Amino acid sequence: MASDWRNYQNKGFFDELIDEQGLPRPHGEALVKYLSNLSPQEMSNARSVAEYAIREMGITFTVYGEGSSIDRAWPIDIIPRIIAKKEWQQVEAGLKQRVEALNLFIDDLYHDQKIIKDGVFPADLLGKSVNFRPQCVGISPPKGIWAHICGSDLVRDKDGTIYVLEDNLRVPSGVSYMLENRSVMKRVFPEIFEQIQVLPVNDYPSQLFDMLCAMSPRSGDTPEVVVLTPGIFNSAYFEHCYLAQEMGCELVEGRDLVVGDDDIVYMKTVAGLRRVDVIYRRIDDLFLDPEAFNPDSQLGVAGLLRAWRAGNVALVNAPGAGVADDKVVYAYVPEMIKYYLDEDAKIPNVHTYRCYEPDDFKYVVEHISELVVKPANESGGYGLLIGPKSTKKEQKECIERIKADPRNFIAQPTLSLSTVPTLDGKDVEGRHVDLRPFILSSGDSTYVTTGGLTRVALVKGSLVVNSSQGGGSKDTWIVDEEER
Repeated sequence: MASDWRNYQNKGFFDELIDEQGLPRPHGEALVKYLSNLSPQEMSNARSVAEYAIREMGITFTVYGEGSSIDRAWPIDIIPRIIAKKEWQQVEAGLKQRVEALNLFIDDLYHDQKIIKDGVFPADLLGKSVNFRPQCVGISPPKGIWAHICGSDLVRDKDGTIYVLEDNLRVPSGVSYMLENRSVMKRVFPEIFEQIQVLPVNDYPSQLFDMLCAMSPRSGDTPEVVVLTPGIFNSAYFEHCYLAQEMGCELVEGRDLVVGDDDIVYMKTVAGLRRVDVIYRRIDDLFLDPEAFNPDSQLGVAGLLRAWRAGNVALVNAPGAGVADDKVVYAYVPEMIKYYLDEDAKIPNVHTYRCYEPDDFKYVVEHISELVVKPANESGGYGLLIGPKSTKKEQKECIERIKADPRNFIAQPTLSLSTVPTLDGKDVEGRHVDLRPFILSSGDSTYVTTGGLTRVALVKGSLVVNSSQGGGSKDTWIVDEEER
């Protein structure tokens, strides 16, 4: 293994563990020293331990394809990603700033729309938003918080700068895998946690539960909090079960709840109906309430929006929060921060071309082979065109889609995503990564996970990190250099 590290190359990318001279970065010295002393057989054994732990713990995710869904073991690479605490504190401050501005933006759109009247955000973009919910206009959730849970994806470019790539504000997923990655790593390398001060992540379930309780419309007694899942066929069902269990909450489906004539939500139990105060919903807006949204939905609860509007139940995240979970809206977040907070963004956006603007459209068409083109509301890596890796036919088809609906597309430069050493067979090679931290907001306080879910492109040279597209994950370590 020692020879593998000497041969490790970052190949022109910013590597987060090894610098351009082939030396470990200061906050990663202890990790590299530890790993360098392991033989190839010991590394192979460690990977086997990780794979066994994943099977034993039942950590799975679901891949949809061609009419079927397949549960797969969660892919984890055993070489962790490591970030210095000092740098992370700056990221944390930027994420708190961002989620504050996003909540102000969402609340403004469902009330006075001052940001539109003042010419900062175009009215046409809102008019064509697929996630704006007219049913939510005029509703004021407690403390003006719509997006209680946010997962913002971060990337690092070739110069080491961290950017926000997108914001996930509807039903962001992945936090359970962040927590389970840490559990697996403690089984694989228990002794290293005695040598390196890795900041903990295991307080997330308690932080989540406290935030949910703080949203309860009833004061006094401990509120009844439930996790609402679409069911076992959902790709994130493992996470729904995990979080419900960790918080000590009931995991329910729509058929387990009912809204009474008093506009109060009740849970069906063997002892009769029991009032529900807070619903952590993992169901998309359109399926949440057949009375208010899609009348054919069998997943939600009829009357739920009515109960929420009456202030008798808290919904987390609030319906309508997805209006800001739009890659075109994302392009305006720095302007939002300036408008609502009178501050500059502490974490920059990736430069973004707005295809509905004539000059940007022209540039995108002329340079499509150099850009990444994204539809506004797809997720999981679907619908992407990665220009440098695309064919002329794919580029032409993409241009036609943009022409048909320019509001639905943005384009960004193809970033040289940072790399992290990753075990590929018996060799250690750099693989591209991103990072999804999770932010909890109650209106009184904001909590950011210590690190987040690092997703890694396991395929050599690939920039696509999504697990549904062949990506994997890493444990993310925030370490304090001063305590080494």
